[in-house]
Amino acid sequence: MAELSAVRRLDLGWFVRPGAETADGAPRVEPALAYLVRHDGELLMFDTGIGTADAETDAHYRPYRRPLREAMAAAGVTPAEVSVVVNCHLHFDHIGGNALFAGTPILVQSAEMALVRGGEHTPEHLVDFPGATYEELSGEAEIRPGLWVVPTPGHTAGHQSLVVRRPDGTVILAGQTHASASDFAASRLAAVAVGEGARPPLPEPDGWPRRLLEFDPRRVLFAHDASVWEPTG
Repeated sequence: MAELSAVRRLDLGWFVRPGAETADGAPRVEPALAYLVRHDGELLMFDTGIGTADAETDAHYRPYRRPLREAMAAAGVTPAEVSVVVNCHLHFDHIGGNALFAGTPILVQSAEMALVRGGEHTPEHLVDFPGATYEELSGEAEIRPGLWVVPTPGHTAGHQSLVVRRPDGTVILAGQTHASASDFAASRLAAVAVGEGARPPLPEPDGWPRRLLEFDPRRVLFAHDASVWEPTG
């Protein structure tokens, strides 16, 4: 029998998003969250925290970083125990601890790696560290029985989410598909309204939230919001 999958959230610090980048024009402090996934006796990592990009970026976002090794130790694990890393995308605030996983496969979408290689997407030193071992995916993939990587483009062209099947219900690690759980809920309801023939004008729903919802998630977790989306029914 497959081992019960366990998902544990890691607090890896925070940063201040300037008002120019928020919906209401006010600065907002956002967490940097990563996730450990224990599945069928294997330990996976989803995102790795805030990297040090350059002085200009630090001045812009004013981050506080909690070292990944410290956060993992508090959870009772070490980087050596991780067999696979999945980055939702390759911006600096999601890959800061990748260098702890030299030689460990890091799964990314080919579309995301193309952005990196095109320049001005992510500081090169955060991606090309000694021993970096990227495995590029071109679309959806069941990477292990009960674990799917699903493309969720929007924030970046190569953004992806991780679907974790559990006996007590599916958990989706949605990364930065949305700024908040409330935004995800609004996107889901937009799709419901369109599907039920509500009169326009209506927001145009993306296609990929419908794909995520086909997995019938019991919880959806995010990279920059500690709130959790759960179905209402």
